[in-house]
Amino acid sequence: MEEPLLAAAADNCPKDQGASPVVVFVEGETLSSSSSSLLRWEVVMGEIKKVVYIAMPMMVTTVSQYLLRVISMMMIGHLGELSLSGAAIATSLTNVTGFSILLGMASALETLCGQAYGAKQYQLIGTYTFGAIISLLLVCIPISILWIFTEDLLVLIGQDPLISHEAGIYSIWLIPTLFPCAILQLLIRYLLAQSLLYPMLLSSVAALLFHIPMCWMLIFKFEFGSPGAALSIGLSYWLNVIILGIYVKYSSTCENTRISFSKDVYPSIREFFRYGIPSAVNVMICLQWWSSELAILLSGLLSNPQLETSVLTICFIVASLHYYMPYSFSTGASTRVSNESGAGHAEEARLAAWVATFLAVIEVVEEIFWKCGMLVSVITK
Repeated sequence: MEEPLLAAAADNCPKDQGASPVVVFVEGETLSSSSSSLLRWEVVMGEIKKVVYIAMPMMVTTVSQYLLRVISMMMIGHLGELSLSGAAIATSLTNVTGFSILLGMASALETLCGQAYGAKQYQLIGTYTFGAIISLLLVCIPISILWIFTEDLLVLIGQDPLISHEAGIYSIWLIPTLFPCAILQLLIRYLLAQSLLYPMLLSSVAALLFHIPMCWMLIFKFEFGSPGAALSIGLSYWLNVIILGIYVKYSSTCENTRISFSKDVYPSIREFFRYGIPSAVNVMICLQWWSSELAILLSGLLSNPQLETSVLTICFIVASLHYYMPYSFSTGASTRVSNESGAGHAEEARLAAWVATFLAVIEVVEEIFWKCGMLVSVITK
């Protein structure tokens, strides 16, 4: 069996002689239980700050990318129910068959690059990323072919022919978005593993600010209609990729982890698929995403598909915004656990996982109280 690149590289590095228990003495005496508890609490608070430090910029980044599609759907809504329902069905189908798969597979790079960074095998970070880019671009090819036949596929499963036609056109114009989306997700993981958070935050916000006028011009000024919205999403993604690509290429902070071709790229492709394929069907990413998108697809089978699909899409757009806080915490935890496990710090990795779980529980409780408050306000009106 082929040895993983990280393990092979680690064999060439000096080995630690094993971690020893740390005992703190004060004037020859061990710390009291209260002092020990205080020290432990400071460690926990420090880990919370580290996870939040990663999660907050990540949340802004993911929300900015999500708003690209939300803004496009808002502007398409002014074109009528048929255009909105067609774009909604196309978005759901492309999410299920394309974007969710890319997002799931890209999460494998969190583990690979995170562990390489923790183990101080910096050259492997660029190698893994280069191999992952090649891998996902290859995955994009069959997905693009499938999207060309979106109209036929929707008619086959019983969708309204008019909506299927609109969805087919929209899906074809989304194909140019697929390739930069794949590269962008991998560049984000590359930077995330090194805790380089603000470049991806600023590039995502810049792409969003570019998208708003571009989408309006393509839809209304140049009268492209809904295909203009899909095209504007692709242009915004490409802008984001170009900004991050320039940063990665010329920034001194990425000097040790520069993305470049080497003889280890081909083994890294096999290793990426070994982690990426299970990640692509991960319950927390793909299956959860698919459940909501399938609900929109099923709404197209109702008696008034244009109205039902449009209304349900708007509901899911609003509801999906609540997903990004726990997703950002999970990303922060994944990065912290990968870094610490790569460095051989098992206790710190375990603490990072518990901290992320604690933050997720707090967010769930807050969400329950918020929803209950909304329900009470509706009932009492």
